Amino acid sequence: MTNYDPRWLFAMPVYALAYVVAAFAFWSMAKKRGLATRGISIVAWSGLIGGLLGANLVQIFATGAPGKAIEGGIAGGWIAVILAKQAIGLRRPTGDLFAVALSAGEAIGRIGCFIGGCCYGKVAQVAWSVHDHGAWRHPAQLYSSFGSALTLALLLWIDRKRDLPENGLFFVQGMCFCALRFGVEFFRETPAATFGGVTLVQLACVAGFAFFAYKFLRQTSAGVAAATA
Repeated sequence: MTNYDPRWLFAMPVYALAYVVAAFAFWSMAKKRGLATRGISIVAWSGLIGGLLGANLVQIFATGAPGKAIEGGIAGGWIAVILAKQAIGLRRPTGDLFAVALSAGEAIGRIGCFIGGCCYGKVAQVAWSVHDHGAWRHPAQLYSSFGSALTLALLLWIDRKRDLPENGLFFVQGMCFCALRFGVEFFRETPAATFGGVTLVQLACVAGFAFFAYKFLRQTSAGVAAATA
């Protein structure tokens, strides 16, 4: 997408809807966890504003075009949340709230990417190809949207079972996000792979998955040990 492509104007309302839905998912989980307080409202707004700024800035710096970069949104939101929690003295984990919010928001936000024409797929001849940027391509944005919707469904299913300690959903969501992005990267129009046939983003996904898996296993192992002690 060029800097003057008007499609991003049609994508903006979808991006806005994504943030609204993410905020709703966050607050719904907060109420279920007994965290629907004024302090959590401050944390939520901080994460929303930080995520919005980060997503826009990273997209512009990386591509020179309007849009939203999910990596920038996560980084900006994470930094804002840490600062907000420190400011109000909140110590209880809030990762699970953001886990459902991120999945819900990306499920819709990637539709905005599809409309806007960013994050588009590689040239393909599959039956569900879409014509974009002068060729028939994989609808990579919709792959991400569908995967995020599945992740949200998984998180809600796990939450109903209530088997995980706090932040458990966050670690599961992190693993799912990294695995999904690693796979979708094969279908996106990206710079040439440089390390063993994978991109730098995929290498980061491998590292991220290992981190979240370690945290998840450590948490669940500690829970089992406490239960059997």
